[in-house]
Amino acid sequence: MPCYVTRISTIELPVTNIETSVNWYAKMLNLVVQHKTEHDAMLSFNAKGVASIYLVRTDDSKRNFFENTHTNVTHSVIDLYTYDLEGFYQFLQDHNVEVGELNLTGEFGGFGFKDPDGNHLSATNIAQLGQE
Repeated sequence: MPCYVTRISTIELPVTNIETSVNWYAKMLNLVVQHKTEHDAMLSFNAKGVASIYLVRTDDSKRNFFENTHTNVTHSVIDLYTYDLEGFYQFLQDHNVEVGELNLTGEFGGFGFKDPDGNHLSATNIAQLGQE
């Protein structure tokens, strides 16, 4: 069978203010603005094979998270990779970003945080198969 899909191209996020969100994502995640209007913006990690972030202005109040029925833990649908989990955690705290508990099991772990619109994001230092 042919392999038509080889990676995630873009992650789309709902936001209420493009300018505020572009500034936040550029600063907090070190993203590069590829395109921006008053209605949407495309931001990039500027790395081959890595998904872009597409911010779309909306008045819709739904955001990108869900609750695990088994554990009642709120999950994001986006996990971002960082080589320095504790450093990134501290960076976000220093910039008054709402962050969850830092969970470490040995040297690996993760934590959740929110963007200005309440979209849930997570950070992990675990590289998945094929990502290194």
